[in-house]
Amino acid sequence: MNNKAHTPLFHVSRRAALPWYGAWGIRAAALIIALLACALITNLITGLNPLEVYATIWQGSFGSARRTWVLFQNIAMLLCVSLAITPAFRMRCWNLGGDGQMLIGCLATTACMILLGGKLPNGVVILCMFVSSVLAGAIWAAIPAFFKAKWNTNETLFTLMMNYIATQLVAYYIIIWEVPKGAGKIGIINQSTQAGWLPQIGSYKYLLNILIVAVVCVLMYVYLNYSKHGYEIAVVGESERTARYVGIKVDRVIIRTMFLSGAVCGLAGMLLVGGTEHTLTTTITSGRGFTAVMVSWLAKFNPIWMILTSFLLVFLERGAGQIATSFGLSASYADILTGLILFFIIGSEFFINYQIKFRHAAGKED
Repeated sequence: MNNKAHTPLFHVSRRAALPWYGAWGIRAAALIIALLACALITNLITGLNPLEVYATIWQGSFGSARRTWVLFQNIAMLLCVSLAITPAFRMRCWNLGGDGQMLIGCLATTACMILLGGKLPNGVVILCMFVSSVLAGAIWAAIPAFFKAKWNTNETLFTLMMNYIATQLVAYYIIIWEVPKGAGKIGIINQSTQAGWLPQIGSYKYLLNILIVAVVCVLMYVYLNYSKHGYEIAVVGESERTARYVGIKVDRVIIRTMFLSGAVCGLAGMLLVGGTEHTLTTTITSGRGFTAVMVSWLAKFNPIWMILTSFLLVFLERGAGQIATSFGLSASYADILTGLILFFIIGSEFFINYQIKFRHAAGKED
């Protein structure tokens, strides 16, 4: 009997866990293929030399000392928010409120700078900024966590809606604190006295922020991998039923973990306002809370690997902007290149987790 017609050409099966170098080898191959695809599209659509375009991407990030420092500052801010949402994501609690929690931290920091600046010593003002921003972000995340723990509400929608509330709160206080009246913006806060501005290390404006985020990265890695709380997060993420069976109080873990996520987001808000921007706008976070989801997921919720994924996304973003400026192209074209590269990188995760087995050569017919 001939069963050839019923045999599929190939089938997909789950792959055994690859060693880290195998997984990153697949990702590197995907990146190379993506660059080749972008080169072909660039040549066909614009007629530009792809090598010149790639050189421009590099120049956009490393073309000068200032660009390099801005690159690392942006990496640090994205990494900080990514670290913040990672504990919740490991627990399978989908915190999409990173932007809102960061905005609330920015708002608390701004309030301290405006209301306390010049009235208290600068060190005390900075301490108040730290405490208030961390608590504000933590409480903002704990609200949806409480409803999730007690009534099993959908944390994805809840945290997403909290972003909009945070945005409107910031917009309201911008009108209250606007300078001059009717301007619709705050401007540089305490520009003459620099009250509440984080101290600068030498001549390096962004170095303090980068160092603080580096410390947070190490602490988060230790917390998630070597602490009891990190173990409980992992167990709850695997199965809430199993966690309850072994005596873990799931409701407490959910609230505690989201509280931590919000606290780190609030810290990121303080670093952004007090360390670099020294002002407040509704768009100050630049959507980092959503980009952080991709950073965390691509790194498999590993804080150390997040450094690489944060670098990749920020590098592509700045390079894409430089392409649009240097060649007079639409920003949409730069977004196309960025999207293609991310498409291949995300697609490579399929080949890391699954393998395709083709049908063997036909043997003798029965």
